[in-house]
Amino acid sequence: MIELNGKKIEIGNFPDGTLLIKENVEKSYDTDRSAAIKWHFENNEELVALIYIVKHLKFHGINRVHLDMPYIPNARQDRVKSDEDVFTLKYFAETINWLGFASVTVLDPHSTVSEALFDNIIIKTPKENIAKVIDEIGEENLMMFYPDEGAMKRYNALADKPFAFGIKKRDWATGKIKGLDVSGATEMIEGSRVLIVDDICSKGGTFYHSAKRLKELGAAEVYLYVSHCENSILQGEVLTSGLIERVFTTDSIFTEKHEKITVIK
Repeated sequence: MIELNGKKIEIGNFPDGTLLIKENVEKSYDTDRSAAIKWHFENNEELVALIYIVKHLKFHGINRVHLDMPYIPNARQDRVKSDEDVFTLKYFAETINWLGFASVTVLDPHSTVSEALFDNIIIKTPKENIAKVIDEIGEENLMMFYPDEGAMKRYNALADKPFAFGIKKRDWATGKIKGLDVSGATEMIEGSRVLIVDDICSKGGTFYHSAKRLKELGAAEVYLYVSHCENSILQGEVLTSGLIERVFTTDSIFTEKHEKITVIK
């Protein structure tokens, strides 16, 4: 979904499948002739629409356009391992930079590669969201868990709580997670309420194994916060296993509803 100054852009199609977009520019800019676009990614067609909208604005003399893009599309493709791999994140960032945004605001980028590729980037951490989650579930006997060392380094300064982190054990032939070891304040897990924190969730295999291991170590309750949650979480074991009490995420890309998922606007 794309919004221009708070108004949703209606994106239609001509009979041949190409985009049909209408926008009254005179009603869509601020007094300083700047504009703000918010993009909650749903599909790749929206990138084409974004290009057309920005070009339309600049054609009408609105040269300062700010982009609020909480989720970075192609964020997972932040490296290539062979000549056959297409570096989609790099080329996506080059397209965004070509549009010449005055600022590009993102939430909790997947890696430092993402941060480095975009011009005029403004990074929002999930600190405020994590605080909201802690406020809702309560601070009593609460500790944090980060699924890997990278997540621990990104997030452990955002919540003043004891923490532990995971060390994943993978089947390198298939890439699937077989389990994980736990390091950090492991002696505090037994009887504690634990909040898992990370950036992206697909089907949630990492979080299922994290919760399973935490329960084996005696955790009383396990909760999960992820900044960007794909709708495919509904296909995984996170919501059906009974290991995780509640999942918290934002509306950056999650568009479904579930009784165990709380969406932060």
